[in-house]
Amino acid sequence: MKKFIKLNCLFILLVLLSCSPKIIHSGYYSFESECLGIELDGSQTLKAWGRGKNRKDAVEQAKKNAVRDVIFKGIRKGSPECNLKPILVEVNAHERHEDYFNAFFADDGPYKDFITNDDRAPVEKHLAGNDLVCGVTVRVLRSDLKKQLEGDSILK
Repeated sequence: MKKFIKLNCLFILLVLLSCSPKIIHSGYYSFESECLGIELDGSQTLKAWGRGKNRKDAVEQAKKNAVRDVIFKGIRKGSPECNLKPILVEVNAHERHEDYFNAFFADDGPYKDFITNDDRAPVEKHLAGNDLVCGVTVRVLRSDLKKQLEGDSILK
């Protein structure tokens, strides 16, 4: 009888442990900016991802990543109507103009002038260690950004 009770207790314990919520780690996922569409003014609506210690930090990082991807990488994922070509095609442009871009992407830096938020709430996706990963929908004002980089002699 004791053996039967022990087996029942073990079975109940296994059932309870298997019902715990699963934590999905972001190490297996790619968080690339994704094109949702373009507007007639040349701006791009993107879904961008950022990582931070809290929601505010993750959302700000996502906004920076959206602008950074438009400048340096181009948007390759999502709708094909977005411009695949980055604004700066110069090799190692970020390193060559490091002081400029460090100031540009600083907290409360000028990068904020080239994005507008969508009314949709950020999507909290996955926990990565102690970090939170959030996805936000933003519009990047690509033509204004290009004019600014030309005016600052970064884009020739």
